[in-house]
Amino acid sequence: MVARTVITVRQERLGAELRKFRERSGLGLREAARATGINEGKLSNVESARVGVSAERVRFLASHYGVGDSPLVDALAVMATERVRGWWEEYRGRLPRAFVDLAELEYHASYLRSFEMVSIPGLLQTEEHVQALYGETFWGMAEEQRAARTLFRLRRQEVLDQDDFVYEVVIHEAALRIRRAGRGVARRQLRHILEQAERPQIDLRVVPFDVDGFKVLYSTLLLGGPVPALDTVLLDAAHAGTFLDAEAQLDRYRRSFVEVQKSALGVVESRDFIHRLTKDQ
Repeated sequence: MVARTVITVRQERLGAELRKFRERSGLGLREAARATGINEGKLSNVESARVGVSAERVRFLASHYGVGDSPLVDALAVMATERVRGWWEEYRGRLPRAFVDLAELEYHASYLRSFEMVSIPGLLQTEEHVQALYGETFWGMAEEQRAARTLFRLRRQEVLDQDDFVYEVVIHEAALRIRRAGRGVARRQLRHILEQAERPQIDLRVVPFDVDGFKVLYSTLLLGGPVPALDTVLLDAAHAGTFLDAEAQLDRYRRSFVEVQKSALGVVESRDFIHRLTKDQ
């Protein structure tokens, strides 16, 4: 089988989950190869996603490793047969890999849960807001690169049009008040958020400054997988995000988001709050 020249984040996740199955069974690569009759080198390449794997082989390996989680095995078998080449692939090699990986994960996510501390969520940004972010002085970036990042961020928003899409988003007041450009841009951005919040699949809430004891000071994005074990967390950073998928990490950030929601205003109160902010701009 020919080795892949490009490995996507979901292909990596499939291989990683198969490796977890093997390790939890207590088998090393050599032992697993003897037990399954699969060449050790090929088994290693499957786990590192350098080569593909069929749905039948996913089920075969899961059976040999004694995996009893049928929904998880079924989900991995579906991932093994996917042949989706999304619009984001046009940007592979042109933009940082984390950008492309995020768009792929968003497309396949069963839901998104996002908390933003100091930035408007990318899925809710207006074009002029994005252009202000990638202004002429943005890290000395060339015009072509700024244009590519702007268009890429706007195209990510197409996920909002999916019928089964669920987006739970909490925004801190700080993010709503920081002006990335002039008053007019800020006011139109807030109005755009209000318009998007009217969508039935979007649950938008605000954490105001006057909430006592608020301790979560980092932005996070939880991307729901077809089963909870395949969820992913993105920790945002200035240069690139970090994807986490260990169960302990997932559990931590699931609980963190619940706490953030508890600190936030209700949906209606949040819309009223943003509406009042538009008058301050």
